[in-house]
Amino acid sequence: MSRTPQPPAVDRRTFLHTVAVMGGGALAAACARQMPGALTNSGVMASSGSLAGLRDQIGLQLFTVRDRFPNDYPGTLQAVARIGYKEVQPTISYGTHSLTQIKEYLDQAGLVAPTTHVSPPAGPELERTLDAYAAIGHRYTTVNLRGGQRGGGAGAPAGAPGGAPPSAPTGGAPAGGAPAAGAAASAAGETRAPRPPAPRQTLDAAKRTAQQLNDIGRITQKHGIKVIVHNHTEEFEPLADSTQRPYDVLLAETDPSLVAMELDIGWATVAGQNALELFKRAPGRFEIWHVKDIAGLASLNGLTSQSERHRAARIVPLGEGEIDYRPIFAQASLAGMKHFYVEQDSAPQSGDSLAAAATSYRNLAKILA
Repeated sequence: MSRTPQPPAVDRRTFLHTVAVMGGGALAAACARQMPGALTNSGVMASSGSLAGLRDQIGLQLFTVRDRFPNDYPGTLQAVARIGYKEVQPTISYGTHSLTQIKEYLDQAGLVAPTTHVSPPAGPELERTLDAYAAIGHRYTTVNLRGGQRGGGAGAPAGAPGGAPPSAPTGGAPAGGAPAAGAAASAAGETRAPRPPAPRQTLDAAKRTAQQLNDIGRITQKHGIKVIVHNHTEEFEPLADSTQRPYDVLLAETDPSLVAMELDIGWATVAGQNALELFKRAPGRFEIWHVKDIAGLASLNGLTSQSERHRAARIVPLGEGEIDYRPIFAQASLAGMKHFYVEQDSAPQSGDSLAAAATSYRNLAKILA
């Protein structure tokens, strides 16, 4: 019996060079678009009045435990579920496991995975893989773009999560607290020297990226799946030939019905952005969140380069840093948030990534009490 094709392993540092917070007339147009509903999976409206319903959907980005799941995928999912997590977001790859097996592991652990950071392969296997993704329950995915760029984040393509180096913002982030300053975390949790910053994008290049995301989004939409785009810090650096930033362009040029922003709140904060202001400027666009905490924010104030800020950030378990998440979750409806995932890039370097994930879970549950 033939196996469902597996997407290639992905590196979190090659795309998020192109995600954005809009400006000018484009912002006004975006704000005028219809905002998606904001009911949680449990049907509880996230509002400043009560956040308790959100505790039933706390998710974990598996990049947090990337030192464990490649060797024991089902065991890691079971451990994550025992902590209390209800959702997970796969990343990097599914290894040697078939997608049917991944669904079995999720079911056995009592978990769901509505989003993934394992980009489907381009080419003839794309739609077949999307069908398999839909069967697993994936409703959002990062994607690979032409020219080697990705549309997302964590060990993922267009919209990857947080372990990528500042040179290739794809959604990944440098592991705060890693032994070597500025070292980027790999899939197994070890570190390697950061690459030099990539040249700044041009406005035309950023617009081409947005168009590619729309094009792929039309394909994924046929399978009930939406493209997600994850940010690091470099998306908030001005373009080479414009005062706009990659994030501005992507917000303005991507179709909200095809492409959702996966806001990494930690990296956006490191970049000097305010999540609540982003929600006001582009309501409804931030359907997926990466929830990570940062310590020592004041030490970033003298750094003007986003690459420098990215390398200097110190990522800690949620609740042990300086980001106040309660008012952010209180505006989940305005943001259009559907799913959120705890992510601590530095967890493997702590000596016990599962213990770090448990600390974040307990602290977030208190925030949402």
